[in-house]
Amino acid sequence: MTGAVSPDRRRFLAAGAAVLGAAASAQLWLPTSARAAETPLPDGVFNLGVSSGDPLPDGIVLWTRLAPDPLNGGGMPDRVVPVEWEIAEDARFGKTLRRGIAPARPELGHSVHVDVRGLRPGREYWYRFRTSGQISATGRTRTAPHATSSGGRLRVALASCQNWQNGYFTPYADMLVQDPDFVLFIGDYIYESAPSGAGPRRHEGTGEPYSLVQYRNRYAQYRSDPDLLAMHAHTPWVVTFDDHEVDNDWAGEIPQDPDKQPHDAFVARLTAAFQAYYEHMPVRASAVPNGPHIQMYRRLEFGPLMRLNVLDTRQFRSDQATTQAGAEDPAMTMMGAEQKAWLLRGLKHSPARWNVVASQIMMAETDILLGPGKEWFYDAWDGYQVERNALLEDFTSVRNPLVLSGDRHLTMISDLKEDFADPDSDVVGAEFVGTSISSNGDQDQAAFHAQWDPLMADNPHWKVIDAHRGYHLFDIRKDGIDAKVRVVDTVLKPTATPSTYASLRVESDDPGVRVV
Repeated sequence: MTGAVSPDRRRFLAAGAAVLGAAASAQLWLPTSARAAETPLPDGVFNLGVSSGDPLPDGIVLWTRLAPDPLNGGGMPDRVVPVEWEIAEDARFGKTLRRGIAPARPELGHSVHVDVRGLRPGREYWYRFRTSGQISATGRTRTAPHATSSGGRLRVALASCQNWQNGYFTPYADMLVQDPDFVLFIGDYIYESAPSGAGPRRHEGTGEPYSLVQYRNRYAQYRSDPDLLAMHAHTPWVVTFDDHEVDNDWAGEIPQDPDKQPHDAFVARLTAAFQAYYEHMPVRASAVPNGPHIQMYRRLEFGPLMRLNVLDTRQFRSDQATTQAGAEDPAMTMMGAEQKAWLLRGLKHSPARWNVVASQIMMAETDILLGPGKEWFYDAWDGYQVERNALLEDFTSVRNPLVLSGDRHLTMISDLKEDFADPDSDVVGAEFVGTSISSNGDQDQAAFHAQWDPLMADNPHWKVIDAHRGYHLFDIRKDGIDAKVRVVDTVLKPTATPSTYASLRVESDDPGVRVV
């Protein structure tokens, strides 16, 4: 356990791994205690695979976690283990560019985060890890374009909501074939629900995770999915979390069920959940948790083509409203003052052609009341009306704002209106709410459309709604974005047949989205 390790010490340990990652030589000295890890480790230390993330023009984060017994705490000895890493310009490692040694520490679940710098922009690289005579699978990654690059295309896959018990992660097999430049995963990487025999797969353990070891085991189970494993190794990821990485519908330090989870107990749960999240994600040392807090909102640049603003809509939000009056309370906040100011600065002073906001939850209005009047879905931006409406007004002075969201387990693609109360108000942007990878399983499509199609008249900004499982794929160019809703015929079996459900187009400097 890590209770005796201070937040500052944890940050120091992770930052140390980043420093080692920047070194160009494997001839690095570690303490004697770390070198003692030459004692052979159990077989299968790289069971959880490899991953990369948060691409920069000159850098990338490389990740692995040593776990020979992944569903039982990891199965590693309680000591620091030196792990060799290398990154090359070719898949056979004939042209190794950087190599070094990173410490896999028990305080961080024997995870390894290497922040490699000194790379060239817009290039493919291959990487791998080695320890105790064992070598990892080879990963492939890619750096971001140079800040002054011209033209080109960026292919992005949008994914969210992968519930192990609801189905297999079959959409990733198709995503692999589509070969995106990076995957944007915007929440619900794991689900905290207790094991159930109702679906095709069953969660490990005996109940919901609360402790660090329990969260580690849950992440390890999810990372054993072969399609997810392959997609992580194939392309870099940019990640953030929503609610199920901790507890359904939590907000700030408020759990879903305060009567069952006292404040101190929930803070301890947040602390465990955030540490396990960091240990399993390819993120930089800036995301090392400080107890029940983790820094996840951040900005990534992809040349002059795109600026990506990744939000955190959980840690700083007010507890969600339960009434219309509550949703219209000006004190309600989704982002908190500091994050909101950060976002607006980044949007209004952006040099990029496309200004993308990764928001865990839907921003466009959802009126679920058929006919006159409105009834909103409160666990979305609809529950934070004043802040949402002000943000949409700010979008009028932002070039090509695009919101990419998740959470709903549905595809909902919309125009963003300056004022949803006024049907004639200007369109200020577009939003793609991605469907889920597996959550909700194989839905009854006829039943879905019977329920939701009548609501289209009350929500004229909706362009496409659907309930298939899958992901969204974007080809981003200077003149416009071509988007596809990629779906699979089933997640109840380990293999599936993919197809394109809908194709859409967003034109540069012409707000809104249209079906092709």
